[in-house]
Amino acid sequence: MGALLDDLVDAGHAAFVVGGSLRDALLGRPAEDWDLATDAPPERLLELHPEALYKNRFGTVIVRRDEVAYEITTFRSDHEYTDFRRPGRVEFGTSIEEDLARRDFTVNAMAWGRRPGEATPAYVDPYGGRADVDARLLRAVGDPHARFSEDALRMIRAVRLAAALDFAIDPPTLAAIRTHAALAGHLSEERVAAELEKLLAAPRPSVGLRLMASTGLLDVVFPELAAQRGIPQDKAAGEDLLDHTLRSVDATPAGRPIVRLATLLHDLGKPATRAEGHFHGHEVVGADLAAAFCQRLRMPRAVGERVALLVRHHMFTYEASWSDAAVRRFIRRIGPTAIEELLLLREADSVGSGIPADSFGLTELRERIAGQLAGPVALERGDLAIDGADLIADLGAQPGPGLGAVLDELLERVIADPALNDRPTLLVLAQELLAEEH
Repeated sequence: MGALLDDLVDAGHAAFVVGGSLRDALLGRPAEDWDLATDAPPERLLELHPEALYKNRFGTVIVRRDEVAYEITTFRSDHEYTDFRRPGRVEFGTSIEEDLARRDFTVNAMAWGRRPGEATPAYVDPYGGRADVDARLLRAVGDPHARFSEDALRMIRAVRLAAALDFAIDPPTLAAIRTHAALAGHLSEERVAAELEKLLAAPRPSVGLRLMASTGLLDVVFPELAAQRGIPQDKAAGEDLLDHTLRSVDATPAGRPIVRLATLLHDLGKPATRAEGHFHGHEVVGADLAAAFCQRLRMPRAVGERVALLVRHHMFTYEASWSDAAVRRFIRRIGPTAIEELLLLREADSVGSGIPADSFGLTELRERIAGQLAGPVALERGDLAIDGADLIADLGAQPGPGLGAVLDELLERVIADPALNDRPTLLVLAQELLAEEH
């Protein structure tokens, strides 16, 4: 990075590190990426770095050094926001101060670097960002009403950063979010989903989600969750369903995004199924609502399917009397790749209910599952010692749905007794099953 700054200055241009990477450096946090700003126009950047890629119309060029991609953006000013998200017109500028004026929060409106003729790098901090970093305060640049009217995503970013950085939000900035929360309805689903993904990666997502609830953002972007407010829960004293959901999300591992998303959505079905203090079948209704939630936010199909699966089965109960075959059937029903995620969701649900994570024998169940998966266990048709082609070639079976039914029955028998997963044995059993069909 230092070499890139020096190269630009040596070529006669101002060059500065800007944005969240500088903020994170001051906080002692590892920076996810490094953004640079310069007065050099994109054409000049491409001239200086022929291997670079011109990313977008906002003047961003990507330069790779030592396997790291650096985004270098020409100073600019933004004008005429018309969709509450993007500027309708962008003008390239000549000063770092002008560039910083368009940014969202003071802690992101700092720069460190130098201009031609300056011997050493220095901070440029026209809005007191360094002081706000020290105070752990999130404050809009200039008039917060103007900032949020320009770009409504900044409001969601504010609550997400508050959770990720453990920052408080400046009262006037927070008040402006309440005033303009409805503008978040203009945001694209993809943008909202990206912010939710980052929020769920925070140490305690509940911090940002509670801010969304208190400002009205939750009603606008996640009405399914807002519907949980005021729904009584016979869990922790004085807490409603939304409180339970948020406590559960905080109890999930930060490095398991699917589990956190599924935990956030695991009780979506309760408001619709509430009757006489019970929520019978809420997991079934909730699975459909969770799938629709993911679809609405245009998440990948595989994500929605996995989340719906976890929500659908999160109310399972385990008994120590389960046979090994019952454990294998449980693994098959959930899938070996999703089984640990379901256990983590069940544990988080317990913690969110104010009871120990292992209240349902999950430690024992986890050990029994690990024991089954450690050995040669058949959980899918492909794990059988024979397949449809064997039934056709050896037994003269006819292709069609009946062939699949025979394989499914063989799999059920092998799950009950793994010793049966032997080619000659399965052919004998298959012959009997085929004969029963005639």
